[in-house]
Amino acid sequence: MRYPCTMKHRPLTKHLRLLCAALGLLAAGAGAAELRIGLSGEVTSLDPQYLAAQPNLTVARHVFESLTDVDPQTRLIPGLAERWRAIDANTWEFNLRRGVKFHDGSPFTADDVAFSLARPLSIKGSPGGFAAYVRAVASTTVVDAHTLRVKTKYPYGALPEDLNSILIVSKKHAQNAGPEDFDSGRALVGTGPYKYLRYQRGDRLELTRNEHWWGKTPAWNKVTLRILPADPSRTAALLSGELDAIEHVPSADIKNINKNNKLNVTQTTSWRTILLHLDQYRSQPPGVSDVNGKPLPANPFMDLRVRRAMSKAINRSAIAERVMEGLAVPAANIVSPGVFGHNSALKAEPYDPDGAKRLLSEAGYPNGFRVTLAGPNNRYINDEQVLQTVAQLLTRVGIQTRVEAAPMSAFLGRVRKEETSFALLGWGSFAADLSLRSLVAAPDTEKGYGAWNWGRYANPKVESLMEQALGSVDRNKREALAREAGTLAMQDLAFIPLHHQVVSWAMRADLAYVPRTDEFTFAHHFTPR
Repeated sequence: MRYPCTMKHRPLTKHLRLLCAALGLLAAGAGAAELRIGLSGEVTSLDPQYLAAQPNLTVARHVFESLTDVDPQTRLIPGLAERWRAIDANTWEFNLRRGVKFHDGSPFTADDVAFSLARPLSIKGSPGGFAAYVRAVASTTVVDAHTLRVKTKYPYGALPEDLNSILIVSKKHAQNAGPEDFDSGRALVGTGPYKYLRYQRGDRLELTRNEHWWGKTPAWNKVTLRILPADPSRTAALLSGELDAIEHVPSADIKNINKNNKLNVTQTTSWRTILLHLDQYRSQPPGVSDVNGKPLPANPFMDLRVRRAMSKAINRSAIAERVMEGLAVPAANIVSPGVFGHNSALKAEPYDPDGAKRLLSEAGYPNGFRVTLAGPNNRYINDEQVLQTVAQLLTRVGIQTRVEAAPMSAFLGRVRKEETSFALLGWGSFAADLSLRSLVAAPDTEKGYGAWNWGRYANPKVESLMEQALGSVDRNKREALAREAGTLAMQDLAFIPLHHQVVSWAMRADLAYVPRTDEFTFAHHFTPR
């Protein structure tokens, strides 16, 4: 369409000039109505209740929502539930938003919530599902269309946090649906700010704005979420203008992007702790031998002196400054600073290679031993470089370390088959007691404990304190207990903490994004400047 703004045969009137300005703004707005984001993680399923992996949840949370939400600092705020309260130590009541509709126009009700809380327990074959978040639920009672009561099996104060992890699906569309029905879009019907348009596995998910969303109208009519695990590809796509924003900016590119006046970067310390799990349950763990490749008489990881020696051998400051190029904070806690239950009195283990050698000798390994360190090469910031650096540092004190890095999906497959004994994992959570439940508690499928406790560490005192924390509806008491449990687990080196990630987003200079502690990238949180 051509506008009269270019007419030269007569001067513009005041009204015509205003019209031209308005049309110009509309034209500019039309170009800004699509947002293209580069995501860093592999998306393995669009079923929001199949695999508790952040890349999957990043895309799912554009379409689906949970009862409780969190702000950029991971503080609980209302979601599909406007408010909630503990009626007693075993009963919670959730009051749901009125007027919310699913993408197909059907009303959102307490029946959908009750169904969504029960569904994770029925899903089979998941390599890491959401059952842990509903294990405490004994029953749900639909009081009316907008009120739900949840009875827990035991006193449980962490239910509002747990239910943030359960995305609410449509009972009508998900009742007989499997992951393939979500991937095809047939069951991908939520209440969220965006609706399914099309999906190309391994490449992109295209979404269109939900014009009837109950929240603030997003700025973007259409969103394309590009799946680009390779760091150079993400950065190149941003620099070329193919993308408008990217997450997990490669550390090597931060300085150059900051110098580009067409782009800007925003950062924050993540809730994610990068850690090393050690096998503490098998007498002959795979990948562990003496220096000649022969079996050891005992599992060295079961000896605290060995675990302490390995921790002392790791130069966390060098990893943070050089390998991570400033995108890390050395860790001593199970959760990062500012997260519920963090103990600021704990300090990162100082680099002490001589002390490490002394401890190894005291433990009966004066000549060291051999280990294989496994981990992903496409999931966390500079993950393979971190693996290689840890291996070099351990080798220097006598623990000859070989690295086996693989894409996250292949790596997790090996872990689930128990083929690893020394492995890198990244974990983020709202609270120390919730992290302990997943990472440190002895595996218990009935309670939902230890789903990510790959080393099978077990300490009854830690678990008792953790359970007391989880059982308290008094947040101050709960935090004190969670902090005590987390401190004991770290003193015992249930796992070896390395660092907390500093997470970054880069985008066009005319965009803004409030950095999120939980690392999530949401299109509806990007705004034009």
